[in-house]
Amino acid sequence: MDPPAGPGSQGRSLVLNASYEPLAVVPARRAVVLVLAQRADSVEPSGAVVHSERLVLDVPSVLRLRQFVAVPYRRRIAVSRRAVMVRDEHRCQYCGARAESIDHVVPRSRGGTHSWDNVVAACRPCNSRKRDRLLHETPMHLRRPPLVPHGSVWAIVSAGSVPSSWQPYLRGMTFADAAAAG
Repeated sequence: MDPPAGPGSQGRSLVLNASYEPLAVVPARRAVVLVLAQRADSVEPSGAVVHSERLVLDVPSVLRLRQFVAVPYRRRIAVSRRAVMVRDEHRCQYCGARAESIDHVVPRSRGGTHSWDNVVAACRPCNSRKRDRLLHETPMHLRRPPLVPHGSVWAIVSAGSVPSSWQPYLRGMTFADAAAAG
């Protein structure tokens, strides 16, 4: 098989459970294998095709498993600078400017933890202005509370850009919505 190519090629596909819940993002090649093995059906084509000797197949952008898969546990997303930036949409949670760093709401030097509910994106001026003080010791306030993201939708959205063909299956969630869905 040739690698997927074409105008709609994303190189990856959204996998939905039989109940249309988002499960994962897989490489386009894996999506084609799932369709060929009749374990999944293509829901949205990507515009790319793969060729074999006797077959031309559209690469699915979105595919749905034919059988329901029970997910045994809730995914936990590790706290990282990149993930915090994605959750907070690269905006400072104090002033709304473009964020370049992360800030611990309760500073670690004052007993704060490196956890989702204590870390926010911040611009350098706000991060410097707050220093190692608690919020009530400053004139600053949070634009929205830092929330713990959860679920497969967050994992999918935080993986990077989301093709428009995936939006209906992610229920129109934005980064902030996915973080607040807890």
